[in-house]
Amino acid sequence: MTILEVETEERDGLVRIALKGELDLSTVGQVEEELGRAESDRPPIIVLDLGSLSFLDSTGLRLIVTADERAREQGRRVAIVRGPGAVDRVFAITKLGERLEMLDDIAALD
Repeated sequence: MTILEVETEERDGLVRIALKGELDLSTVGQVEEELGRAESDRPPIIVLDLGSLSFLDSTGLRLIVTADERAREQGRRVAIVRGPGAVDRVFAITKLGERLEMLDDIAALD
């Protein structure tokens, strides 16, 4: 059984990385590698789609925050599609949902 599936698609200058499963200490390296590949092409926008994520720990949260910091330093954007209740609650509890660009779905991206 795969703990985390990562699917990446690129179109019109946007890279969408969709995560399905659990983003935690054991899977964060997989997402870091995929982010590194995506960032190397310097797309103006990277969308992290957490819509199918079932679990997010502090390691995964740190990965998202550092990806956002790198993007800001390089004049790019990272947008996050909200995950289900338990995942979205992590952003609410830490108040990071106020600091990060959070979307209800990718169609809300301007």
